[in-house]
Amino acid sequence: MESVSSGRLGERVRGLRRERGWTLELLAERSGVSRAMISKLERGEKNPTLVVAAKVAEGLGVSLSQLVGLEERSEVVVVPRERRMIMRDPVTGFERQLLSPSFGGLEFIRNVVPEGSTSGELPPRRRGVDEYVVVEKGSLRAVLGGEEYVLEEGDAVYFEADVAHRFDNAGEGECSYYLVIDPGSG
Repeated sequence: MESVSSGRLGERVRGLRRERGWTLELLAERSGVSRAMISKLERGEKNPTLVVAAKVAEGLGVSLSQLVGLEERSEVVVVPRERRMIMRDPVTGFERQLLSPSFGGLEFIRNVVPEGSTSGELPPRRRGVDEYVVVEKGSLRAVLGGEEYVLEEGDAVYFEADVAHRFDNAGEGECSYYLVIDPGSG
């Protein structure tokens, strides 16, 4: 499986920022991530947490998958298991496996949450983005806009993702769940 290297992620952040003609300060302001952290990210010195990467992606106006992925669009794209794009949070061990191509549109993701761990507080997405979750294994606490929902294996939840949200492993052992992100038409 292909882990997202901090160097490649940094190059991508710098490229997208420069494409937009933005300074480090402007991206910091738009993402809520410090200028120093963005600078370290761009130089490949820092492997970001999931929350920091999500904030930077949101600040740039792209999905996390678009930020880390590189596939070209075509009629059929096979994502072999060993080439699956993986982002592992260096602090929490939370793992995000992209199952769909990364060139935009609908995202299909498998997340693995170690026992006692969490995604961390993820930033609200822009209005019109919907998320669908189904628990594959274990027990998942979804905190959606301040409301808590505990989901067991096989349970599913849908929510409008323009609220802060967090996913915690609420049981013993590893928890895994599938996530579909529908960016809507915006």
